[in-house]
Amino acid sequence: MAKKNSKLAKRAAELEAAVAGLFTGTPTKKTKKRRKAKKAKVVKAAKKAVKKTVKKVVKKAKKAAKKAKRKTKKR
Repeated sequence: MAKKNSKLAKRAAELEAAVAGLFTGTPTKKTKKRRKAKKAKVVKAAKKAVKKTVKKVVKKAKKAAKKAKRKTKKR
């Protein structure tokens, strides 16, 4: 069973390789993009969409209430 490295240890190794690459001139291997940042973007977009929809619904409800109030006043 292979020993699992911690995220911190992996990141430290990546940085060491990058620094070594700067001095030796060897290109560093491409690292996978962290999913956390991607997920955060998706969550942010979802929250924004929900906020927008709620705002629309509240606006419609207020408009309907206003209309109903005007109808009752005329009678």
